[in-house]
Amino acid sequence: MHKYIIMGVQGCGKGTQARLLKQKLDIVHISVGDIFRWHIQNHTKLGAQVKRTVAAGNLVGDQVVEDIVRQRLDQHDWNYGFILDGFPRSESQALFFLESYDIDAVIHIQVPDAVVRDRVLSRRLCSDCGLDFNLISHRPEVENVCDVCGGELVSRPDDKPEALAERLEEYHTKTEPALALFRRKELVLDLDGTPAPNTIQEEIRRLLELD
Repeated sequence: MHKYIIMGVQGCGKGTQARLLKQKLDIVHISVGDIFRWHIQNHTKLGAQVKRTVAAGNLVGDQVVEDIVRQRLDQHDWNYGFILDGFPRSESQALFFLESYDIDAVIHIQVPDAVVRDRVLSRRLCSDCGLDFNLISHRPEVENVCDVCGGELVSRPDDKPEALAERLEEYHTKTEPALALFRRKELVLDLDGTPAPNTIQEEIRRLLELD
């Protein structure tokens, strides 16, 4: 069984690498961000709370995040393992996880803040089907129009310069201590997140000794 956490600042490529590893190992990709977006799109009470918090550029509270992770892992549909994406984002969340679960490795993707800004502010999302685009690496054939369904491409509500600056600050002050906790447990594998996605995936597999 393979049980991993993937960490890094927003825009570092965690989701892409988690999906590639999922396909390679037939494990479950658990994205806390995707779970929150589902609640927002379905107008749940939790979704409204998360939307307000994220729009202000803040992190969702520890207790809320821990409850979401516990509920998801309690489904036990991860026969071959899981890769957890978007968690933990604080030292408290990391402590909760280590007290409740075991983990094989923490994959840490390192990307400079300046690169993150370029990537995040270039992201676009189809307002109809939800497909992701990026004006740097994955441009639509027609400007502001989804290649698949023809829907309008928009920026995510939290992909604004002010909100991004808040998230970067939150990451450095709150999430990096969580990473340090895993590092003391000798679980962290560091890698450069600036090369092409396939190159990064090859390095992840090498560090995890999968090939």
